[in-house]
Parts: sequence; structure tokens; C-alpha cells
Amino acid sequence: MTIAHVLGFPRIGRKRELKFALENFWRGEIDEAELQVVGQTLRREAWGWQNKAGLDFVTVGDFAWYDHMLNASALLGCLPARFGFDAQALSLKQYFELARGNAAQPAQEMTKWFDTNYHYLVPELAAETRFDGGVEWLFDEVADALAIGYRVKVALPGPLTFLWLSKSKAAGFNKLGLIARLLPAYVRILQKLAAQGVEWVQLDETILGLELPPDWLAAFAPVYRELAKAGPQILLATCFESVSDHAALLHDLPVAGVHLDLKRAPQQLAAFLPGWPQGKVLSLGVIDGRNIWAADLDATLATLEDARDVLGERLWIGSSCSLLHVPVDLAQERELDSELQRWLAFARQKLDEIGVLKRGLEQGRDAIAAALHASQKAVQSRHNSPRIHNPAVAQRLTGLQPSDAERSSAFPQRQAKQRARFQLPPLPTTTIGSFPQTPAIRAARAGFKRGTLDEAGYVVAMQSEIRLAVEKQEQLGLDVLVHGEAERNDMVEYFGEQLAGFAFTQFGWVQSYGSRCVKPPVLFGDVARPQAMTVGWTRYAQSLTQKPMKGMLTGPVTILQWSFVRDDQLRATTCKQIALAIRDEVVDLEAAGIGIIQIDEPAFREGLPLKRRDWTAYLAWAVEAFKLSAAGVRDDTQIHTHMCYSEFNDILPQIAALDADVITIETSRSDMELLEGFGRFAYPNEIGPGVYDIHSPRVPPVEEMLRLIEKAAEVIPVERLWINPDCGLKTRGWTETEAALGNMLAATREARKALV
Repeated sequence: MTIAHVLGFPRIGRKRELKFALENFWRGEIDEAELQVVGQTLRREAWGWQNKAGLDFVTVGDFAWYDHMLNASALLGCLPARFGFDAQALSLKQYFELARGNAAQPAQEMTKWFDTNYHYLVPELAAETRFDGGVEWLFDEVADALAIGYRVKVALPGPLTFLWLSKSKAAGFNKLGLIARLLPAYVRILQKLAAQGVEWVQLDETILGLELPPDWLAAFAPVYRELAKAGPQILLATCFESVSDHAALLHDLPVAGVHLDLKRAPQQLAAFLPGWPQGKVLSLGVIDGRNIWAADLDATLATLEDARDVLGERLWIGSSCSLLHVPVDLAQERELDSELQRWLAFARQKLDEIGVLKRGLEQGRDAIAAALHASQKAVQSRHNSPRIHNPAVAQRLTGLQPSDAERSSAFPQRQAKQRARFQLPPLPTTTIGSFPQTPAIRAARAGFKRGTLDEAGYVVAMQSEIRLAVEKQEQLGLDVLVHGEAERNDMVEYFGEQLAGFAFTQFGWVQSYGSRCVKPPVLFGDVARPQAMTVGWTRYAQSLTQKPMKGMLTGPVTILQWSFVRDDQLRATTCKQIALAIRDEVVDLEAAGIGIIQIDEPAFREGLPLKRRDWTAYLAWAVEAFKLSAAGVRDDTQIHTHMCYSEFNDILPQIAALDADVITIETSRSDMELLEGFGRFAYPNEIGPGVYDIHSPRVPPVEEMLRLIEKAAEVIPVERLWINPDCGLKTRGWTETEAALGNMLAATREARKALV
């Protein structure tokens, strides 16, 4: 018998039910009991789908109200001491304050989950941190699943991954030194799960895909020797990278099973299959948890049949990683054409793919002949479709020269011309691009999409919102303005809708963090720009003010990273195609009189391979793609870029190599910690460290922002320092936006006085 399972399932619901329930709760429109009902309904729905697909376990522990790492902190009882919350009596209101901040405390720091576009709340640890236990939510969810009659596998972050991903403010703090305190907490959790009747616990040790220091690797054996005594059988799960470097360690580790990601690293199976220990499960992640292309069931089954011949009943099959990173249900999509729909599989369909493979292994290929035939036809259709290839795009790539990715002058010469052109004050102020997406904006966009608002009416509505944003910025006194992006549904989707080679779903939502969901484009073919995408809106905004107006674009690396990308050619090639399309837009903006153009690359670091030894190749083509998009303008046109929620200190030479005239970065949640690396590196161009966190409704006081500005000025020369928020303001309301920007500008005025 082959065991089938998934490492996790999306929590948001088919139609983002969790998002809307959370936001209703935050607004006080529903109470905690009503929110709990929504959560239970979504969990039961996911378990039911897993059971119906023929999986042997339902996965419990993958649900989180905001983030699974925050859940782990609440379960372990190691909440940030600065909030003063009792972990064992934690309410949902307090839980959300940890994630979103409150009047007294900023939110916990948030950063990217490995190389995905998911964001997690970074656990805050200290030498005195205790792990004495917290909320009982996990055990309640397990009891609910068991009461329905499901066989349960619990999924949790592994203890070493939890520690690795945490941080401390104390210099030189040894996180690994806390393992002696953390380990008993995990043992208690495992024992309690065993007492409930849980047979298997999946511990996600994703850090094994990294290049770990020797002391961290050495910790695995003693840690898992202790955990193995606790009761349930342990499946140690790895994903996102090959762990073949650790084959000997995993072979000997006292766990009942190991999970491998064969979609990201199919070659690693060869390091594990021969000589895999008798009695130890090897779980093979053969269904892609990171992308939405339907599996080639014939080729996948062949791989599994070979593995079964070696492993027998020690073989498990499942998703490569949690399905958190893909949309929930393709069956909802009514507007995708039939050819494209055949190429795709969302989370529910991936459950079915796993179920089909399980039947094929147990009953033979004849039992799944129809599914195999349909899969083969879909694969052939995708690879042979004339929609995929555009000869003109290929010809343009072939004709590129190295000089096409270089500005005509070095930064000092460009800086002098830009200063002469714009005449900005010291510590120039700006925002990152977007302003609040009000109900009026959403209603106009929805009406235009439905056809109840014609194009002329839509243009009038958007121009009204742009005029409002410009007027508010003028009143506040910002130096460089933005048009507010009222017309944009999403920073990637908006551009993808206007580029050839992309398709879009109605309900292909994926959680980014908390209630924030994104709907990644489906990048299925060669990319080209048929016509200008932003010029009309930006030109209109510039006509309303004498101040500089930034043109706002999303960069090629971010469009690539935040799309579901075709897998039939190198990502580097696809990225260059996008870069050329963005370059055309940059050149047209300049021709329209826009002198400052921002090309956002928040996903630049996200694309890094998890192993440092693989960084060089990625960074080379990622830097080239950005420069290719930006290099077609005059010296006095100022190119900005924006990056957020990532650590940059280890790739600062490559950040500098982008040669953007100004970079804005997220720094407020880390109290300017991220900026220190830029200072040590002596970053040569201009830089705008964010002085307040836009992901929280909290409005920081003037004194707090002034302190951050002063801290930034200790690191970056004032003549190269800009002042701005951490990120765009799309998710905030106008009241808090105006209050926060007003405080930011008041703090800037105070800081300027010190320069006189």
C-alpha cells in the first residue's frame, strides 16, 4: 500500500473567505465566535477534499489565522516580551496585535519565507526566552478532525528551522543555544498529540535546503533522538531545494520517514534511493506545490514505479511542499479558455493528481488509463501550441548587445544633471507608489470589468482619484509625487494584463501574508508589449502639478517571481523578455516628459537560490534584466527602484550593480537594522530607508520617525538620503495615510533644521 498525503493546504478558502472574515473582525463587524466558525468551516472543507481525493491522511496544523510561524510562537509560548501577553491566555485580538501592531508596540518583523512570495512573522527570542507552552488551538483542531473520523497527520515547523528563522536584538546572540529549552516544549507537544491518537507528525526542517553551519547540522542527530522518544512517528520534511548533501545524515537520523522535494530537485532521488534503511519511509514530493502546471502523470508515474520497486511499502507520495503557494480550485474558473485550462492544476486538482498516482501504483496503469491519456494530451498541447512562441521576441533577444544594459554615464555625472533638473531640497520626500484603494475605486473598476461602466466613465472616475491623490500630496508637502495607482488591481497583474504571453484567472488567489492575497498571472508564452501601459495615466497626473511625478513600473524580476512561470524555457530567458517590454515603457514615459521613473523590484532577493553556491548565475541574469529595463534613458532621467521585506546585506554588490539612481527599502520594522549593511558597504547611490511600517494601521508619532531619520543619517550621508514609507499605501485608509505622512513630513522638517 502506498501512502498519499500533502504537506499542507491553502487556508484562505476558494473565494478568500478567510481574508474577508479577518477584515470584518478587525473592523469589529463580526466577533471572535463568528470568526472561529469561518476557520472551522475552511479547515473541514480542506480535510474533506483531501479525504475525497483518496489521500490517507488529512493534514492538520497548516491552518493559521495570520501566519504559521506566529502560530508556532503562540503554541510554544515564546511571544515577544515587549507586548506583555500571556501566551496561555492569548486572545485572537492579541494574536493579531502581534502581527499588525498596536498603539504601544510595532508589529513583529515580517520577511519572506525562503524563496517564496509568502511572508512570515519573525519570532523574537532572547537569552531569557522560555517555551512554557501557549495556546491550545492545534489540539482543538486535531480533536475536530479525529471526531469526524479522519486519519490525522500534524504539520509543524521543525525545532531547528523555527530557531534558525527567529532573531534577537542582542548582538552575538546564539539562537542555537536555546535548543535545550525548546526541545522539551516540542516533546510535550508530541506527547500530547500522541495522547490524542495522532500517529504521524510532519516536522518541516526546510533549512536543510540551505548551506548550514556545522554546529547547526550537528544538532539534528541529538535533537531528533530526543523527539523520536516522544510518541508519534516523525516525518522530517524538506522542500524547496536538494538535500542530497545531507543524504548520510537523513539516512541515519532516528525518524520514521523523510520527505524530498522532487519537483525542485528531481536529481536528488539518486542520492537516497539505493540503500534506504528498511523500516524508514521515503516520501516523494512529485506534485508541484509551487506552480500550477498540470503534472505529466505518465512521466511522474514512471519515476514512482522505479522508486516503488526499491522501496515497496516504504514509499509515500505527495506534494513537493505545502500547497499554500498555489490557488485553491481551478473548477471555479469560468473565463479561461479550454486549451489553457487543460494545462493547469490548482490545489484541489493536485489532490486529485496525487490520488490518481496512488491508484496507478496500487492497481496498475490500466486502472488510470483515461487520466494518463488526458494528461499526455494536455502536455503535448502546451508544448506544441502556437500561442507559446513569438519569433519577433526571439529575434530581439538575439540582437541584444552588452551596451544595451548600461546607462550612458556613471552615477556621479547622472546625479549632477538630475539635481540641476529637479532642484529638490535636502532629505527629499516621496512615497513608494500606491495610495488607498477606496471603495469608490474598487466599485469603478468592478463596474468597468462587468460592462456597467463604459470606458469613458471609467477614465473619468480614475482621473478623479488621481487628482485627489495629487491634491493630497500637494497639501501634505511631499517633494516627489506619485499618481496613486488607482487604476491598478495589483502591481504585477496590472502589467501582465497588458503584455502578450500572460493569462489571468478569476479566483487564482494565493496568500501573501495575513489577509493580503495576490492573484499571480499565468505566464505561459513569449512576452511582448503591444502598446503603452502607464503613459496616459502618468502624463495626466504630471499635468496636475509642477512637482516631479514618478512613473511607476514593476520590474522584470518581480513580474517573473510573482507569476506562475512557464517551465519550458530558462527563467533567465523569460526575464529578459519581460525586461525588454518594461524598457519600452520606460522610454515612452521619458518621451512623455516624466523625469523620474521607479522600477520596483521587491522580489529581487526572493529569486536567490537557497544555496549560496548557486547565487552567481541567478544574480548575473537578474542584474542584467533590471539594467536592460532601465538603461534606455538620458542621464537627467532619474531611475528609482524599491525593495522590501528581505535581507540585502549579503548581496549588496549586486544591489549596487543595478545602478539605480535611488533605491528605497523597508527598514522600519527592523529599526533601521537593514540599513547598517548599506552603510558598511558604502552604497554609492542615493537611498530612501522606510521610516514607518505601512503594513500596520498604527500611526507612528513624529518623534519615532525623527529618531529613525537621525539613525539613518548616521549611516548614509545626508546628501544621498531620501525620506519615505516602507512600501506602497494601497492597503491603508486615507485617514491613517494622511496622519502618518503628515508625521513623516513633520519629522523631515525637524531633521532639515539640524542641517541649517
